[in-house]
Amino acid sequence: MTLSRLLSSFVLRHWRSYILAALMLAAVAVLTVLIPRQVGRIVDALVANRLAGDALLTELAKLLAMGLAIYFLRVGWRLQLFSASYRLGVELRTRLYRQLAAHGPAFFQRQRTGDLMARATNDIDSVEMAAGEAMLAGFDGMLTLVLVLAMMTLGVDWRLALAALLPFPLMALAFSRISNHIHREWGEALSRFGQLNDHVQETLSGVRTLRALGLEARNDAELSRLAAAASDSSFEAQRWEAAFEPVVGATLVFATLITLTVGGYLVWQGQLTIGALTSFNMYLVQLIWPMFAAGWVLSLLQRGAAAWLRLQPVLDEAPQVADDGALDTLVPGALTVEELTFHYAADAPASLQQVGIQLPAGSTLGVVGPTGSGKSTLLKLLMRQYPLQQGAIRWNGADIADYRLATLRGAISWVPQEAFLFSATVAENIALARPEASQQDIERVTRQAAVHDDILRLPQGYATPVGEKGVTLSGGQRQRLAIARALLAEAPLLLLDDALSAVDTETETRILEHLRATRQGRSVVIVSHRLSAVADADHIVVLQHGRIVEQGSHEQLLRQAGWYAGQWRYQQLEASLDAI
Repeated sequence: MTLSRLLSSFVLRHWRSYILAALMLAAVAVLTVLIPRQVGRIVDALVANRLAGDALLTELAKLLAMGLAIYFLRVGWRLQLFSASYRLGVELRTRLYRQLAAHGPAFFQRQRTGDLMARATNDIDSVEMAAGEAMLAGFDGMLTLVLVLAMMTLGVDWRLALAALLPFPLMALAFSRISNHIHREWGEALSRFGQLNDHVQETLSGVRTLRALGLEARNDAELSRLAAAASDSSFEAQRWEAAFEPVVGATLVFATLITLTVGGYLVWQGQLTIGALTSFNMYLVQLIWPMFAAGWVLSLLQRGAAAWLRLQPVLDEAPQVADDGALDTLVPGALTVEELTFHYAADAPASLQQVGIQLPAGSTLGVVGPTGSGKSTLLKLLMRQYPLQQGAIRWNGADIADYRLATLRGAISWVPQEAFLFSATVAENIALARPEASQQDIERVTRQAAVHDDILRLPQGYATPVGEKGVTLSGGQRQRLAIARALLAEAPLLLLDDALSAVDTETETRILEHLRATRQGRSVVIVSHRLSAVADADHIVVLQHGRIVEQGSHEQLLRQAGWYAGQWRYQQLEASLDAI
């Protein structure tokens, strides 16, 4: 979809606002072109001594009334037109947010967060201006131009009008070249701003790492370079926009010279009155706005077109995981993974190969293995963050693709290793999935996650703001808050992706004991490098290079004397040495 089609579609959907604004603009344009004619009549009447006293005051009162009417009509059309264009901004931002929310990890691996934020702000603002100010200036300028030319040609003298318009084709040619430059420069400026925005976002997110490594000076230099590049691009675009004004000024100067020369000759020949020449000159001055409007419209449309070229690919890109399931209700049952094979890229080695798992309802599955063995990939496929390539995953007998994404993911509580907390209070972060949860429910799950005592030691307890991404809390506290949040959701499937890596073994033991005691039919999948976290699981699978190389209970795996048994002995020895 092009920008013109987008704007046309929007105008058609909000035609009442645009029609009302157009009518008021038309009234303004008519009154505007009537004022010079009224002034010309007053001048001719004064020269002929036919106007004085009350009659003169009456004519001046008419001019004042026209001016007041123009003022109120301008206020009215601005309210109508800009309120409509702002709705386009709201629609685009809502559509962009929904599109981003529907995409999976693969999309965000290709996109930069700061650049996406720039598209949601600067780029949409540019499209919004094209729907508001550009539409206004275009309609108003065109209508004023038509009426002024009609009054100059039919109301004054067509010969004088034809002579005054001689420089205008050259102005149109200059406008065409300038607008092409503006489109290119604004596209570059928006792209550079996205790069700057992305750098600032990364800097703020990783400020502690930058300080720890002493990279402030190098980061500042990079920021200065990106800021200078963005500034230079914006300046170049503004420079070309500024070129409209000299072109308009030069055109008006030449048109005025021609008018005075030809008009003076016609007055000298008695073919034109002084009042008519005065009116014509006033009309010529009124052409300044249509000329400026043409330049302004071209600038806004080119800026909007450049922004739309950046926005459209994001808005039109289909999510990698299609939400085409029909099942709205998920009845908890057995979870079955059948011959699952998955590649992140066609030319990449398989992250999972022929994986098959049976997880009865209400049981606990432990998934262990070396780094890069496919443990987290398995959880991502369970949550349908990626589409299945080979094999199947069934929940209670139904393929997970048959469920609506909201239904499936609403039945799963996921705790990643890097727990994410929002800039809210402790209680608000825990109650994210259940905002209506009572304080008693919140405290119950924090006790299960062994974080209740830590919260009470915070300055404001459960009302303590945690800062962006939980910056005021330790890694272990963030993990336990995320576990409490998952427990409060009471989803039938709980996925723990190495979610106990930042807590000590004693705290880990307490959390696992609470999970076993309060599981109440909930199925649990625990991914962990620490084997003590899965020792009490009903079934354990060992992944290596994407394949299941061992499986069974803790005791069975120890008897197999494979990777699991060796890793268990090593970790037990390490724990005993730490205890000394």
